[in-house]
Amino acid sequence: MTGNGREDETRVRLLEAAGEIFSCKGYQAATVREITKLAKANLAAIHYHFGSKDRLYQAVLEHAHREASRRFPPDLGLAPGADAKARLYAYVRALLLRLREKSRHNWLSRLMAREMAEPSPNLSLVVERCLAPASTVLRAIVAELLGPGATPLAVARHAQSVVGQCRHFVLDGPLLARLYPDCDPCQGGVDDIALHVVRFSLAALGCPDARDFVPPIFDPVCGEVL
Repeated sequence: MTGNGREDETRVRLLEAAGEIFSCKGYQAATVREITKLAKANLAAIHYHFGSKDRLYQAVLEHAHREASRRFPPDLGLAPGADAKARLYAYVRALLLRLREKSRHNWLSRLMAREMAEPSPNLSLVVERCLAPASTVLRAIVAELLGPGATPLAVARHAQSVVGQCRHFVLDGPLLARLYPDCDPCQGGVDDIALHVVRFSLAALGCPDARDFVPPIFDPVCGEVL
């Protein structure tokens, strides 16, 4: 393995270790020593690769969001000219998949929950670089569905309602299973939940025949539209 290869490997280990530590302890409580120990790296590695704990935290958030978006992009492979209803379904399905992610970045949801509860100095950067681009996509879809004359406030509220439903079904899943022991709202998997969220949202947006919406079919292996 080349020197650069070893350096890249160490950098990735630091990102993964930092994600685990930051998500469990929060930005303030996490220490450089804990992170480097988990990453099996020396104490100077963080300074070498990132410059500081603060920049490491920024890199962790960007790395996790970038990987999640790469695996589950908001359009999930839909053609650029797809209608707004299909694009909304793709967006919702992609968001649910990102929230349910159980791979090596499954600490992202925990980390973001901590960031919301205990905002770090990096919150503005997180919003600007990680969350704003996806929010822009969703708001464009919602604005198209609402039609001419929709106010920015109406667009924002409807868009956030879509996101709120997705977060509720995934992040509150264990609670929902206990609240509704005879009919777990999360049963049926991502496709069923996505269809419910979209039909419910289309009705709220005033779209006719919202209950009859038929979603595009996605490949269960690669996740892209067939």
